[in-house]
Amino acid sequence: MRDKGAAARSGMRDKGAAEDAEPRRIVVKVGSSTLTDADGKLDTAYIEGLAGQVQELRAQGREVVIVTSAAIAAGLEALGMPAQRPEHIPVLQAAAAVGQLELSQAYARAFGTKGTKVAQILLTRFEIENRTTYLHARDTVEKLLELGIVPLINENDTVAVEEIRFGDNDTLAAQVAILVKADLAVILSDIEGLYTADPRLDEDAELLQTVGSFTKEILDSAGEAGSSRGSGGMVTKLEAARMLMAAAIPLVVCEGHAPGVLADVVRGKRVGTRFSQSDGRRQASARRLWLALSGSVKGIVLIDEGAACALRRRGGSLLPVGVQRVEGTFSAGQAVEIRTLDGFLVGRGISDYSSEEAELAAARNSSELADDAHLAHLANTAVIHRDQMVVF
Repeated sequence: MRDKGAAARSGMRDKGAAEDAEPRRIVVKVGSSTLTDADGKLDTAYIEGLAGQVQELRAQGREVVIVTSAAIAAGLEALGMPAQRPEHIPVLQAAAAVGQLELSQAYARAFGTKGTKVAQILLTRFEIENRTTYLHARDTVEKLLELGIVPLINENDTVAVEEIRFGDNDTLAAQVAILVKADLAVILSDIEGLYTADPRLDEDAELLQTVGSFTKEILDSAGEAGSSRGSGGMVTKLEAARMLMAAAIPLVVCEGHAPGVLADVVRGKRVGTRFSQSDGRRQASARRLWLALSGSVKGIVLIDEGAACALRRRGGSLLPVGVQRVEGTFSAGQAVEIRTLDGFLVGRGISDYSSEEAELAAARNSSELADDAHLAHLANTAVIHRDQMVVF
């Protein structure tokens, strides 16, 4: 019987595979557990070291955008409150309001000693979902980089409600990397990378150095969040990796406290786990990526294996005949996930059907729909058109 480690490694590329060219524009995400010490207090010495690493990259002519967590942790420290992330929303948002200032000042001081200015941009999913504000955010980052300023991006926890939250900064980092057309994304974490099992629980767990495609075993190896101060975990990092691989942007997840880690990653040294497309697919267009990935998911369309193969291999639209059932309630024009019946995520896109229409049209071909008085208007319409879909 095939062991779990071997199965997970089946998603890896050969070690001899050519690495991507050295990146010019890099998005670096730093998690709360990396930015805080054992007591949950902001680690200003670490931020100073990170600023030094970023400056080295900038001296080489590279552009760096930082997606930073830890505003809530910084706010709790400033307010003299326990380090554990609050569950009461007003307390969390008040801590974020205080902490955003504390955090940005810590970065400003660290970069200021090196003669570099920083700028803060706070986002919610609302700004990403709206095409106009999305493009304004992109233009702002572009201008800051042109001016030699390091953008600091964080979720706006002071106003975000569940409907417009990213939920974790791994997802935000992926969105930002796609927004600015980064050449590389790096997640500095409190763990070395993706293992075949949770290394905290399984001493035989092995680090996966390179992942070129996703298998069920790889997805199963992700554990829960490793810190009470953060909102993410390896699961959210894998979701970010899916998005970035669809955009043909490599992602490296690595231990953020390793000396000189950013320089090592940029040079292509084997550090942590590198997620990078191995199947030769072309990058989806910027507009398609925005359409399929920017909105919050409202439901799931479950498809048969034949439809899944057609989407992966031929890049076609999803037709009603391939749909088996629907989960959730959504309207036409909203984002949905596309999954196989066993739950494996195939892609995401904008549905041209409501959930009710998709359920009624499921497993029917165009002739059958045309003969149904209630569904005839859908006979020549794909559930999700290929131009509004991203396949992972």
